[in-house]
Formats: sequence, structure tokens, C-alpha cells
Amino acid sequence: MSIGTIVIIIIVFILLVLITIYNSLVQSRNKVKNAWSQIDVQLQRRFDLIPNLVEAVKGYMAHEQETLTKVTELRTSWANASTVAEKAELDNQLSGALKTIMAVSENYPDLKANQNFSTLQEELRSTENKISYARQFYNDSVTMYNTKLETVPTNIIASMFNFKPEELFKTDSEEARQNVKVDFSK
Repeated sequence: MSIGTIVIIIIVFILLVLITIYNSLVQSRNKVKNAWSQIDVQLQRRFDLIPNLVEAVKGYMAHEQETLTKVTELRTSWANASTVAEKAELDNQLSGALKTIMAVSENYPDLKANQNFSTLQEELRSTENKISYARQFYNDSVTMYNTKLETVPTNIIASMFNFKPEELFKTDSEEARQNVKVDFSK
């Protein structure tokens, strides 16, 4: 083999490695985008269920008007949120408000027996489970993608083509980590 042939083989090999690494980064980034859209779909489903849930409990929760108003405001804010962090914060706030609604419903046997409320509660519970799974899948995808961005040799290719790390979906709110307190003294 001549030197020219060896050089061509080495160049082709390097190009194949670069293409493979680049494609791997694109696939990982797209997996992260897909995982985020799965969270987004489930959170939107939950926000779509909320007006029905609020209507079902309105008569029983006259003294909890603040909670019902907060849920409505959060639903409106959701449409304007654009980043993972903003949506995560709104999600945390909404989870707290929904916990309050569910805790209050425990004190109203008529509401608990209401078929419409029971159906909505089950749909919401199912959606919450899907959201939890989607968050886990998203965070796993982000972790794998971000790890690729930091390891050799993919970090070199990633910096050449301006791949940026993604944010994890996390709970920053101390409120979301605490148990819900329901006060009927108002």
C-alpha cells in the first residue's frame, strides 16, 4: 500500500468516526426533546382536567376560593411558560394546589360519592402517574445527553457543533416537598 492510500483510509476513518459521534449527539438531543414533549403532553392533560375538577368541587369548597383561584391562575400561566424551569415551577405550584383540593374532598362524603368527581379524581391520579414516569424518562434522557457532552471524544464534536446541555426537571420549591396542611378554621 502506498502512503497516499493509507492517508485516504485514515481520513475516511476519521470522517466516519466524526459522523457517527455527531449522529449520536443529534439522536440524544432529539430523545431529550421527545421526552420533554411527553411531559408537556401529560401536564397539558392535567391542566385540561382541572376546570372540570374545579367545577365538581366548587360548591363544597366555598371557603377555599383562594385555592380554586390559584389553580385557575396557574393554568393560565402555563400557556405563557417557555422554559423547563418555568414549567417545572408551575407544575410544583399546581401539585400543591391539587393536593389541597384532594385533601379537602376527604372531608365531604357527598363529594367523594359524586361519580363525576370520582371519575375526575381517577383520571387525575392516572395522569399524575404518567407525569411522574415522563419526568423520570426526561431526566434520564437529559442525563445521558449531558454525559455525552462531557465525555471524550464526543465533547470535542459537541463543542465544534455548538451542542448545549439541557436542564433537568427538578423540584426547587420547598413547599412541594412538604405535606399539605388543610385549615378549616377560616
